[in-house]
Amino acid sequence: MLPWLSPMLQELLLEAAWQTLFMVGAAASIAVLLGLPLALLLQLTAPGGLAPNRAVNRPLGLLVNAVRSVPFIILMVAIVPFTRLVAGTSIGTGAAVVPLALAATAFIARLFENALREVDPGVVEAARAMGATRLQIVAKVLVPEALPGLLAAVTVTLVSLVGYSAMAGAVGGGGLGDLGIRFGYQRFMPEVMATVVLILILFVQGLQSLGDWLVRRLSRR
Repeated sequence: MLPWLSPMLQELLLEAAWQTLFMVGAAASIAVLLGLPLALLLQLTAPGGLAPNRAVNRPLGLLVNAVRSVPFIILMVAIVPFTRLVAGTSIGTGAAVVPLALAATAFIARLFENALREVDPGVVEAARAMGATRLQIVAKVLVPEALPGLLAAVTVTLVSLVGYSAMAGAVGGGGLGDLGIRFGYQRFMPEVMATVVLILILFVQGLQSLGDWLVRRLSRR
């Protein structure tokens, strides 16, 4: 498959690629499941929202901003006790999903909030005038109208997670980052490092292209 790498390195590369896909996929899934309700809560309780509540909105916004402001490599180390509590260990691919999901949740929550904020207020007001409840407005107006923006946010988060997953390799998280550091850097094998970088670029390009295509299709509808 890759003649410039030995069969052993090719097997390690394939395993590392699957580990990266697992980390990115698992962390992104958790981030979407947690980030969307968080974004809705931020949007609904904001001034001018459907349920303005400064006592909820401000602390929640500060918490999201605090997580976003911490560099990922520091966040991984800082929450090691929490990672051990959740995953039973702080080393390995499964353990790396915990800080990845935490960082991605804060990141995507703000992107989701921005997408929800861009929904035409006139559409929301029309729904309220027709007697729609808050839940109906959220489920049938806000989320459907913001869907292209929400999908674009997922795409950006996936691309960012590919980079974060590579950093996770620096602290034993596995994946392509770990392979690149152990063989490409520590064992002075530039062909391994170049291959890892190429695969990461292809991952990012594939995710971005797919996300852009889906956003265009949804926007047309």
